[in-house]
Amino acid sequence: MSPRPRKPTGVAALSAMLRHETDKPRRMALGTIAMARSGDKGAHANIGVWVQADSAYQFLLDALTAEVVATHFAIDAARVVRYELANLRACNFMLHGVLGAGGGSSSLHTDAQAKAYGQALLRVELDIPVAVLGTGVRPASSRRSP
Repeated sequence: MSPRPRKPTGVAALSAMLRHETDKPRRMALGTIAMARSGDKGAHANIGVWVQADSAYQFLLDALTAEVVATHFAIDAARVVRYELANLRACNFMLHGVLGAGGGSSSLHTDAQAKAYGQALLRVELDIPVAVLGTGVRPASSRRSP
C-alpha cells in the first residue's frame, strides 16, 4: 500500500493559497485600467474608452460590451453601439437619443453635453484579471475607484 500524498502545511500551504488567490480576478472599477472622454453629438452621447496595453485592450473587448454599457446607464441596449479602434486600443460608444430631442443645446438634463458620461462609465465594476491590473493607468500605490 503506497502512502497517501500529504497536503502541504506551513509555508508551502500558505504559498499555494496565495498563488491561488492572486490568480483570481479582482472586482474593481474600470477606471483602474482605463481612461475615458465623452461629449455630445446632437441628441447622442459619445464615450471613448482606451487602455495602455494589448492585454488590457483584449479584456476591454471581452468585458465592456454594448450591453454592459446599456445596463450601467439604464437604457435599452439597442440604443448603444460600440466601435472598436484596435490601433488606439480603444472603444467608442454611441448612446443614441439619451440627451433628448434637440440635443445638448436644448436639453434640460443635468449633463446636457454628456461631459460626465465617460467618468460615470469608468465607475462600472468588472472582474479584472490580475495580469491586466498590472497594465493600469495609475501606479499600484494610488489605485482607487474614480
